Amino acid sequence: MTKLTLDITGMTCGHCIAAVSRTLKAIDGVQVDDVKIGSATVEFDASKVSADALSKAVTEEGYAVTGTH
Repeated sequence: MTKLTLDITGMTCGHCIAAVSRTLKAIDGVQVDDVKIGSATVEFDASKVSADALSKAVTEEGYAVTGTH
């Protein structure tokens, strides 16, 4: 498992946190560790999903991923 933190803009409330969390949890091979306003930390199976795919899923939910680490 690979650990990754996504820096996310556009999140302002509990609904935003829930939406990002739900989106990431729905991806096969992803375990969500923490989601808070401004970031999400996950562990993922790189053989099933890429970091770029995680960023794209968050972007498609309506938020901007400004960086990863």
